[in-house]
Amino acid sequence: MRESWKRLRYRLEYWCCLGAVKFIPMLPRRACVWLSEWIGAAVFYLDRRGRSVALANLEAVFGEKYTPRERRVIARRSYQGFARTMLDLFWAAGRPPEAFRRYVHLENTEILHQIRREGKGFIFICSHAGNFEWLSLAMNLEGFTGMVVTQAFKNPLIGGIFFHLRGVSGNRLIPQERSAVRLLKHVLKGGAVGMLVDLNLKPTQASTIIDAFGMKMCVTFLHSLLAQRSGAPLVPAEGIPLPDGATKVIVHPPVEIAPGASLQAIAQSCWDAFEPMLRENPHLWIWSYKHWRYKPASATRPYPFYANVSPDFEKLLRELETPGSARAAAGKRGAATMKS
Repeated sequence: MRESWKRLRYRLEYWCCLGAVKFIPMLPRRACVWLSEWIGAAVFYLDRRGRSVALANLEAVFGEKYTPRERRVIARRSYQGFARTMLDLFWAAGRPPEAFRRYVHLENTEILHQIRREGKGFIFICSHAGNFEWLSLAMNLEGFTGMVVTQAFKNPLIGGIFFHLRGVSGNRLIPQERSAVRLLKHVLKGGAVGMLVDLNLKPTQASTIIDAFGMKMCVTFLHSLLAQRSGAPLVPAEGIPLPDGATKVIVHPPVEIAPGASLQAIAQSCWDAFEPMLRENPHLWIWSYKHWRYKPASATRPYPFYANVSPDFEKLLRELETPGSARAAAGKRGAATMKS
């Protein structure tokens, strides 16, 4: 019965996505924004499980800085922001570049042009905040097309649809299998790659542990590995959705990395570039995601209700806390990642 329902749900999601591919690009820009706000608010009220995760995350991060009512407003706006990001992906894919350009306001792109003039590749980093789907589209307007890793969807029927939508930017999309080697070769040749710095992974995968809002978060170290092995700069960017339907894309100066920095230290520096932005505009981040699936056994501060103690997480923590062990473990993990 459960498998039958899953197959039906996957099929319904597929037909909904196909309908969105046809319908969303036909909408005027303001109608697309209005629809995303309506859908986001509706899902917020209907998604009891995701809403509880979002509110627990906000309480764990901000404590009494925001009242319960204010946390609900932030969580609802986060849902609405994510809905707009998804609808904007469908909307932009059905528009010619000249029509899309008027809705993107680029700032500080000279940073990227200077890197290109120096003959270097770069690693374009962002978080799951704001209109992150439009960042690659916006960079294409500036003549920067890159290589992006695509994640497999739980529903395989819609994977091809999103592969097409994200490919209209001109970026080269590649699967996760052996992606590290392909990304490294691309960067070494002067190319650009896009990475998410808050992509959660299991402790047994190509991951490290960083401090995020004062809690331990297990995230990918792939962007750190690429920077460490290529010497390419890590360039943060954010896409801030504006009320009129436009998005302000801000390119920030490259993250400063100390010579000989570890994979964990590089990943931490990248996150540190984004955390102040998220504290200033918390509604831009996706709070309904389980960012802190693991917590240290010795944790003294409250973690969200879904966080659990994990032997694998504890092992990784011990490795990172022991300098010699951390370097050896990081070397093994990095080598394994380049082969996988």
